[in-house]
Amino acid sequence: MTIKPYNQKGTSKKQEVANMFNTIAPHYDLLNHLLSLGIDKIWRKKTIKLFKQLKAPYVLDVATGTGDMAIKAHQMLDCDVVGVDISTQMLEIAEKKILKKYYHHSISVQEADSENLPFKNETFDAVMVAFGVRNFENLDKGLQEMARVLKKDGLMAILEFSKPTKFPIKQLYLFYFTKLLPFLGGLISKDREAYSYLPQSVLQFPDGAEFENHLKTCGMTPIKRIPLTLGIATIYLARK
Repeated sequence: MTIKPYNQKGTSKKQEVANMFNTIAPHYDLLNHLLSLGIDKIWRKKTIKLFKQLKAPYVLDVATGTGDMAIKAHQMLDCDVVGVDISTQMLEIAEKKILKKYYHHSISVQEADSENLPFKNETFDAVMVAFGVRNFENLDKGLQEMARVLKKDGLMAILEFSKPTKFPIKQLYLFYFTKLLPFLGGLISKDREAYSYLPQSVLQFPDGAEFENHLKTCGMTPIKRIPLTLGIATIYLARK
């Protein structure tokens, strides 16, 4: 069964995800860093470091949100970045951040669907996604599109939440994710459904080896899988 933020009849997951992020956009950065205790910033840096082997890569950031990943990639790699997202409100915040840092000559953002990217085949040297693939309506179609716009031998790095398996981390994680996070997120954002959807989408997501099988199906060769913070998140690196 497809998990949707609001479970409304007659609406697609894609529409509901866009509506959800448009609604929580003003509070997104605060809650992102608060609810992860700032660890997400470390995770993002580790993901981008995997592209260090590439010289001045042209990078696509899918589900760019408020642009943190795109900005950090430009800072760390001194590269040009294009960010895409389906949420117009998130992109407005990203554009303001980029202009404030005078990065608009190197970073651009635009509204686009991950399952129908508006770029030619083999355009980018690297593609990255941070906490976005579990929101795809069709996971394989999104991965296939990212592989399509990636150059031969290009790299794909995906940072996503995963499910810890060891006691007591698993139990603590489930309590925090299914009880505390929806309460705090809903209290601050005034959208409890959005922060109830988050744990549901993570628990349904095919992580680990199962996700690597999806990458293989979509034309990518997994290189490494890096568990982060006791398995709370994972970085998947693959080559086309």
